[in-house]
Amino acid sequence: MRKTPTEKRIQILNMLVEGSSMRSISRVCDVSINTVNKLLVDAGYVCAQFHDAKVRNVTSKSVQCDEIWSFAYAKNKNLRNAKAAPEGAGDVWTWTGIDADTKLIVSWFVGDRHHGAAYAFMSDLRDRLANRVQLTTDGHRAYLSAVSEVDLDADYAMLVKIFGTDSAGQGRYSPPTLIGTQTVTVKGNPDPDHINTSFAERHNLTMRMQMRRFTRLTNAFSKKIENHCHALALYFFWYNWVRSHKAHKLTPAMAAGLTPVTLDMADLVAMIDARELSMIRAKRQALLEAAE
Repeated sequence: MRKTPTEKRIQILNMLVEGSSMRSISRVCDVSINTVNKLLVDAGYVCAQFHDAKVRNVTSKSVQCDEIWSFAYAKNKNLRNAKAAPEGAGDVWTWTGIDADTKLIVSWFVGDRHHGAAYAFMSDLRDRLANRVQLTTDGHRAYLSAVSEVDLDADYAMLVKIFGTDSAGQGRYSPPTLIGTQTVTVKGNPDPDHINTSFAERHNLTMRMQMRRFTRLTNAFSKKIENHCHALALYFFWYNWVRSHKAHKLTPAMAAGLTPVTLDMADLVAMIDARELSMIRAKRQALLEAAE
């Protein structure tokens, strides 16, 4: 079977994390869109496994959490009239936990915006931290029960935003006017100077800028939830291990002490090839065992 050259695959992966759509990548790189899709899927599996294995025992002082909205196939309000909507279609929320100092994405989770997703997200965040942290979230109530139930070792505070009700002059997609904030101590003794979600919210903007699937008012949204998750896994690999952050001129993984070097997409291609070779060997071994 003919394999796309390494240089071409590196180019495709770099374009995927720089906000290009899959069809534009297929045109620029002169490859089939199926080639782009397969590479995305392969990279998604590898990146998810890499994050799960490598982002462990993270030493952190302050973690900020937030969730960002997107959708797969159709928005929830349009699902009733959608034709042949696949499983997982509808509104999709990506939960993220970012270290305030290193800007490392410690944990991420894809699901809805209810308690079950918050519980799974907080459980994963707890398992990746090496010490007690100061935790800040917004006022979403699902965080309250989730943090309590997973017994996260943290000084926890909520930053509740207060919005105005005057909609004069606002357009359909304009956010309401922020008129103030209120801090609520939920657990422990959080430092008032570090109760904020600014880094998490700024990272939401980075996600929307770097992934075409998150661009509003276009037809570039994900058609399948599986591919949406693969794109996120690829993005978080790039963000944590490849991209140097302007705040400290290092990748977040280097700043967090998880690696001494910067990775690149050539490293990811090598991991994809290694996984494929391992799968081929496992399949051959299974066939040999079945023939005996």
